[in-house]
Amino acid sequence: MGNLNWQGISADLIKALAETSYMVGISMALSVVVGIPLGLLLYITEKGLFAENRLVNLLGGFAVNVIRSTPFVILLVLLLPITQRLIGTTIGPIAASVPLSVAAIAFYARLVQSSLWEVDRGVLEAADAMGAPPWMIIKDVLLSESFPGLVRGLTVTAVSLIGYSAMAGIVGGGGVGDLAIRFGYYRYETDIMLITVVALIVLVQLVQSAGDYFAKRGTK
Repeated sequence: MGNLNWQGISADLIKALAETSYMVGISMALSVVVGIPLGLLLYITEKGLFAENRLVNLLGGFAVNVIRSTPFVILLVLLLPITQRLIGTTIGPIAASVPLSVAAIAFYARLVQSSLWEVDRGVLEAADAMGAPPWMIIKDVLLSESFPGLVRGLTVTAVSLIGYSAMAGIVGGGGVGDLAIRFGYYRYETDIMLITVVALIVLVQLVQSAGDYFAKRGTK
C-alpha cells in the first residue's frame, strides 16, 4: 500500500462518500415522507381497526411485497426506463436515487407497520372510546408510542441503503461502490477495494450509533 497515491485516493474517496451520502440522504427523506404514511395505511386498514379496508390493505401489501421481494440489482435495471423519463439520465447519484428511493419506501413501510403492531391496541380502543378523531389517534397514540421503533427501523433502512448504494455503482450511479468497482475490480487494485470496504464499515457504524442514540432518547 506504500505505492498508492494517497492524495488522489483521498480525493476520490471523499467524492465517493459525498455521492453515497447524497443518494442515501434523498432515499431516506423519501422513505420518511412516503414510507411512514404507507406503513400507517397498511396498519390502520387491517381488520378490526378504525379504517378497516381489506381491498386497500391487500393491494398495498401486495405492492410492497413485490418491491421487497425483487433483488435490488434487478430492480435497478427494471427502473432504468422510469429513471430516464424522470431524470433524463440513468447515470449519476440523482439517477441512482430513484430505484434506491423505491426500495427504501417499500422496506421502511413494512418496518413502520411492524412498529405500529407493537402499540397496545387497548390504548387505541381507549382513545377511540374517548371520542378522539382518527388523525389524533394517529398523531398522539400511534406515532408517539411507536417512535423508538420508527427510529430503529429508519436506522435499519439507512444501513441497507448504504449497501444498496454500493450496488448502484454497477450502472454508473457513483458513490463508494462505483469507486470499488472501477479501481478494485476492473483494475485489480485490491488495496483500494479494502479502503472502500473500511470506509463503508465506518459509515455504517456511525449511522447505527446515531440511530441507537436517538431511539434510546425517544424511549419512554
